[in-house]
Amino acid sequence: MNEDAATTADVRDVVIVGSGIAGLSAAVYAARADLEPLILEGPEPGGQLTLTTDVENYLGFLEGVGGMELIQNGKDQVERFGAEFTHGTVENATLEEQPFELDLSNGDRLRTRALIVASGASARWVGAENEDELMGYGLSTCATCDGAFHRGDDVLVIGGGDSVMEEALFLAKFADSVTVVHRREELRASEIMADRARDHETIEFRWNTELEALQSSQEEGVTGATLVSHPDGYPLEKAANGADVTLETVDIGGVFYAIGHTPNTEFLEGAAVDRGESGYLYTRTDNDGRTTTKTTVEGVFAAGDVADPHYQQAITAAGTGSMAALDAEAYLETLDRTEETALEMPL
Repeated sequence: MNEDAATTADVRDVVIVGSGIAGLSAAVYAARADLEPLILEGPEPGGQLTLTTDVENYLGFLEGVGGMELIQNGKDQVERFGAEFTHGTVENATLEEQPFELDLSNGDRLRTRALIVASGASARWVGAENEDELMGYGLSTCATCDGAFHRGDDVLVIGGGDSVMEEALFLAKFADSVTVVHRREELRASEIMADRARDHETIEFRWNTELEALQSSQEEGVTGATLVSHPDGYPLEKAANGADVTLETVDIGGVFYAIGHTPNTEFLEGAAVDRGESGYLYTRTDNDGRTTTKTTVEGVFAAGDVADPHYQQAITAAGTGSMAALDAEAYLETLDRTEETALEMPL
């Protein structure tokens, strides 16, 4: 690993922002194409996958694999092919002309001809007591990833939108009971999704209720939860303002947060990259209808959860990472031909 890589004045062929599964997959392909990619590790090296203790739905691991182990294997693999890592957070991106410039929080500046944005999306947490310690140990932000570990458990799902209904319906395949905890008495979910959840015999609802704290044991992870409720909703806010609320501790085997994700694209604010209203990067379709990872800026590509508000799976992130590297390689070849043609033209 070259810790001084970020201080170089040289122009890189490819810089990859993000060291999660999408960024590592892009790095494997870019490194094998002799593009010598530089992977920029931000404040959460390895991304969301490092919060998952066991991954059983990633192809090729018969007995499953730890999230941290999968990421470390990926890092070892890309370094074997000659990719480099450096630490830093991008504060500003100048993408109006070649080469692109990335200003880091430590004062360094990176220059690159192609940029792959694989900075991911961070799951929103509710701020309950003990959630930091228990994330990945009975507390999860992905039912598709971790639901099968809760066969026979009683679980809570926190939130009130369509994603909550999807999570609850998925968990109902495994859990003995699924309780949707929502701070209001009305759901944000579409009527069809809400009806599916309401009609399911395994799913119950706790209205005007929020999660205040998680109970645990070292051996079992999450074992219980403290819920706070108020008949007018938003009970934690009511409690903070001095209102009387009801506290209840329930025995459970798991908790799932489903209150959305925030794409890590703030550093692109002001750049010409289309982030959409929710902040997710927009990717273009070629004239022949082919799906690409190309953003609205030529030479900038998006991979993984940063451009995927729906699937957000390790396997899909890895797939788009490889696509981004292939798209970047093709772009650089076109850029080289254009530069060669310009040099050959008479003055």
